[in-house]
Amino acid sequence: MKPGNELTEQKHWDDYWDSIGLPVSIKKSKDNLLLNEELKIFDKYLPAGPLSVLEIGGAPGQYLAYMYNQYGYDIHCLDYSPIGCQKTKENFKLLNIPVKVYQKDIFSDQHDLPMFDVVFSMGLIEHFEDVPDIVKRHLDLLKPGGLLLLGLPNFRGINKLFLKRLAPELLSKHNLHTMDTRTWNKFETEFNMETIFKGYVGGFEPMTFMMREKKSFINNLLFLKARVLNKLFHKNLRFLRKYNSRFFSGYILGIYRKLQ
Repeated sequence: MKPGNELTEQKHWDDYWDSIGLPVSIKKSKDNLLLNEELKIFDKYLPAGPLSVLEIGGAPGQYLAYMYNQYGYDIHCLDYSPIGCQKTKENFKLLNIPVKVYQKDIFSDQHDLPMFDVVFSMGLIEHFEDVPDIVKRHLDLLKPGGLLLLGLPNFRGINKLFLKRLAPELLSKHNLHTMDTRTWNKFETEFNMETIFKGYVGGFEPMTFMMREKKSFINNLLFLKARVLNKLFHKNLRFLRKYNSRFFSGYILGIYRKLQ
């Protein structure tokens, strides 16, 4: 991987994927409010049909499984973590879904991957300093006229206020500039892409910061507040999901068409 660009190491992902239980899949449900909003955008802008799709950094493949079931896509996963790739193969075997898994480094110029109709990543570009470079790696694998989908969490605004105290190590592994969509103009212009959708989705999602790396009086108090907010926004204030802003929304999505 390109030295000095990434904010995480392979061991981080190997350890993370090793802890994941299988099988893993996603679908809309009354309890997955943030995920529901993400999938609504998918369903609105992604066409159905026999298209090929590649997820970069895709272990263990839950979004790919959704695309297979919902749109009938021919699904492919690329990940550089050996454990992540193995988990993906095991996951799709349990789900009884055919998948092609590539254990490769997206920054290697030696790969012999084909080009795809749809290329996407969910929670990847924010782990890199050079955002145009990682976006270009996506586009290099996308057919002309194909669709690029980029998704990532929003750790800015009120979410950052909580995470700075509750999960500073997690925060340090993310490039927060990527979470301001105004900075996306740089790669949108550089690569001459047609913007189909770009925006914050999911409304205020306390689950974004409901974690605690170290226990202390202040952290315990903030974590308790996060739990109260989570209960409120998942039960009493569900109607507020339709409101979005860079200051409080839980997720960001962009969908583009490759023009050349």
